[in-house]
Parts: sequence; C-alpha cells; structure tokens
Amino acid sequence: MTTTALTSPPVSIFLQTLVGIFKRPPRLQIAALCYRKSRKGLEVLLVTSRGTGRWILPKGWPELKEAGHETAATEAYEEAGVVGSAENKPFAHFRSHKGMDGGLNLRTRVDVYLIKAEEQLADFPENGQRDIAWVPVSKAIEMTDEPGLHRILKRLEAEFKRR
Repeated sequence: MTTTALTSPPVSIFLQTLVGIFKRPPRLQIAALCYRKSRKGLEVLLVTSRGTGRWILPKGWPELKEAGHETAATEAYEEAGVVGSAENKPFAHFRSHKGMDGGLNLRTRVDVYLIKAEEQLADFPENGQRDIAWVPVSKAIEMTDEPGLHRILKRLEAEFKRR
C-alpha cells in the first residue's frame, strides 16, 4: 500500500485559521510588553509586523492550553528571542485590528502582559522575519500608531517613575 502526502490548498489553510479563531475567545489577542532597565533608563521592545512593517508589540492568538501570560512569553520568544518573567495578570488591554489573509480585517481586544526581559537569544523561530528595537518609552510612542497602545506605554512609564 502506498501513501501519498496531501498538501493543503490555500482555501483549506484559510478555513483552518478561521475555525481556530472561533475556538478561541472571540477576537482576543495576547501581547507581550517586554521591558528592561538600561543605562538609558526604561526601554521597551517593539517588533515590526510581517505584513505591513508597522512597529507593534509581539502578539498572537491565545493558545488553547496556555494561560495568557504563558502565551505572551511564547510570543516574545518566537518573535524577538526574548526570555523573561511574565506577570500572571494582564497589565492592560487595548482595541486594535488584525489583518487576515484575503483582506479580512478583524477588530480585536489585545490583552497586554508585562515581561521583564532577562535574556535575548540570537536564535529564535522568527529570526530575520521582523525588525526588532529596544527603545525608550517616549520613542516607542512615536514609533507606534495605535492610540490604545500609547496610553498603555504612558502608564508603564508613569508606574516606573513612581518606583
């Protein structure tokens, strides 16, 4: 008996993605707000999106078998090689849009988890697919285009000034 490997046509991949979206909490994404203290002060991590090249936080869809903070840590590692301590509860959330294949644009809620960066690995799954930048919070606000994220970055900066 001979077996033949089946390849998935683009429509099948799209349908699998769509089914995955509806199995997860509705239109929820998980983001990692990675931070570190340097001689320059508080810095945060931004990555570019693969589709548009916009500066964003590492983020993705929730994993069904992971808590939110675990998903945030996974996204930080996969997209930027960051390993660190993730807080168990979301720091904040904001509204955004997620561009899907075929031009579909979904309105999403993004839960943001703080991750204190401890290490940044040179080898990680999406290495070379995105630009990565550690920048002061004020620069991150200039680089990003989401008002909800601006509010969260300002809040982070204010909380660290109080510490």
